Amino acid sequence: MKTIINSLALILFFSQAARAQVVEPVDKNNIANGGYDFVAYFTDNAAVKGVKEFTQEINGVKYQFASAEHRDLFKSSPEKYLPVCDGYCAWGVAEKGKKVPVNPKTFKVSDGKLYLFFNGDFNGSPFNTLPEWNKNEKNLLSQLPVNWAKLKK
Repeated sequence: MKTIINSLALILFFSQAARAQVVEPVDKNNIANGGYDFVAYFTDNAAVKGVKEFTQEINGVKYQFASAEHRDLFKSSPEKYLPVCDGYCAWGVAEKGKKVPVNPKTFKVSDGKLYLFFNGDFNGSPFNTLPEWNKNEKNLLSQLPVNWAKLKK
C-alpha cells in the first residue's frame, strides 16, 4: 500500500512539474517568459533563469536576466533578443493557428531569431512541439508570419 501511495505521489509531482514548466508570454505579475533570460538563449545556447536583481522593464513588462551584462545587452537592443510570435509557441502559431503557451526550456535559435515551444502535458500525455517543428520547419517557417498576422490583430 505504501508503494502505491508513493507511486501516486510521484506521478502527481511530475505531472504538476510538467504543467509548471508551461508559461504564458507575460504572467499576471507582468514578468516575461517565466523569468527566463532572453539573452542567454543567444549567448549561452541555454535556458537560464533570470533574477529579480537584473530586471529591465519595457512597456510595463518585466524582463529578468542572469547578469547585469545580459540586462544591458537586452536594454541596448531588445528587438534582437525578443522571441518570434511575442513568446507564444512557434509551432502552435504556424501549425494550428493558435496562441499556445511555452516551456521556456524548449527553444531554438535559428538565423538570429528565438523560437519558443510548448513542452508539457497535453490531454494527459507529454507533448513537445519542438520535434514537430523540426520535422517540417521549412513549411512551418513560411506559414508562421501568415498565421501570426491573423492572430496578432
